[in-house]
Amino acid sequence: MGKSSRRPEHQAPPEIYYNDDEAKKYTQNSRIIEVQTKCTVRALELLNLPVDEPALLLDLGCGSGLSGEVITEQGHQWIGMDISTAMLDVALDREVDGGLILSDLGEGLPFRPAIFNGAISISTLQWLCNADRKDHIPARRLSILFRSLFACLTRGSRAVFQFYPESEHQVSLIVMQATKAGFTGGVVVDFPNSTKAKKMYLVLMCGGAAPMPQGLQSEDEAAAMFNRRQQLKKGGRTMAAVRERIKQKKDRRRRQGKTVHRESKYTGRPRSSRF
Repeated sequence: MGKSSRRPEHQAPPEIYYNDDEAKKYTQNSRIIEVQTKCTVRALELLNLPVDEPALLLDLGCGSGLSGEVITEQGHQWIGMDISTAMLDVALDREVDGGLILSDLGEGLPFRPAIFNGAISISTLQWLCNADRKDHIPARRLSILFRSLFACLTRGSRAVFQFYPESEHQVSLIVMQATKAGFTGGVVVDFPNSTKAKKMYLVLMCGGAAPMPQGLQSEDEAAAMFNRRQQLKKGGRTMAAVRERIKQKKDRRRRQGKTVHRESKYTGRPRSSRF
């Protein structure tokens, strides 16, 4: 089996590939949870949000809410969009704290102008480079996404997409369409010399140029960044507040007759900082 044939976007459209079984497996896979968490923390770092001001963020391709949970933990509100009904059903069952919208990103974002303080997307953008139907033209779908995204972001904000491009051509296509939509910025590469750990982030700036952030070169840098973000108090999100929110969510699930894990000394603690 060739490398390209293993890519999910070549196997089926996202709304079909992420069916009920795949959505549940994805959300319960410890390795996927770890990668999603680290990528989301890094994306939030690249957004360069004010430390003491809770933001309203857009999560593009939110899936079952793994990235949204990290946004919540850092004290922000969020609205997520995804094309997979099964993924959103899992998110609803998990009672994530963000709003959820079933939508195809290639058809644009249905929001009023300048409503969001930033946007993130984890492992989604490459799907728009794939034509699943005859009327799917990647350049056009990317253009529609970026133009509508530019409109609904506040000036001076950023959008960060972690993605897995298949080729340099895809990277060029994505950057070109984002630039045409009005964004400045470019691609940040973490761990460029590692085949396994290498991650690419499209950092887009809305309403003026700013210095591009630098990619992480070592695991020590990544761990320090992760710890720094976990230690920040965002919008009064102390450890006590986080534990109280978790307790309230568990109480709701118990009243619904669902099984939940018991509280322990580890409840509410930040996830591991190992990169």
